[in-house]
Amino acid sequence: MHRGVVAAALLALLAVTSSCSRSTGKLSPELLQQLQGEGIVRRADDLWIRYSHGIGTSRGGWEEHRASIVVTGARILIHQNDRVLIEITELSTGRYSLRREGDRLSLRSGEGRSARSWAFHPMDDPEGWAKDMRRVLERTAGAVRQP
Repeated sequence: MHRGVVAAALLALLAVTSSCSRSTGKLSPELLQQLQGEGIVRRADDLWIRYSHGIGTSRGGWEEHRASIVVTGARILIHQNDRVLIEITELSTGRYSLRREGDRLSLRSGEGRSARSWAFHPMDDPEGWAKDMRRVLERTAGAVRQP
């Protein structure tokens, strides 16, 4: 066989295997037990999530990845299996907000040049997702309280 044919075959095999869907929802037994103890309110595995960074800057950009989301009474977790992309709990001191546009939710963290967002379309009940996620955000240590 010619090297070109072998290289093309390897590239085709790589394209096929990388396009196969692999779940992003696997969690360690310990973390899953913690989440269940907090009461899982919402969970969606393998959603397309648009991660945006450097919002409003010349170096800003975005990427789309498959990831999973778990919302409990005390936590928002966006992850790819055991890789945590963002975790928000009562102890989180950052600035967070959630915006809903139709069936799209956008979770934003940080301010100014350090702002980042994770936008996704839940499979069902975007209004319920937004309500449950805002409930967690209102309890964070960094939440802005109204007098």
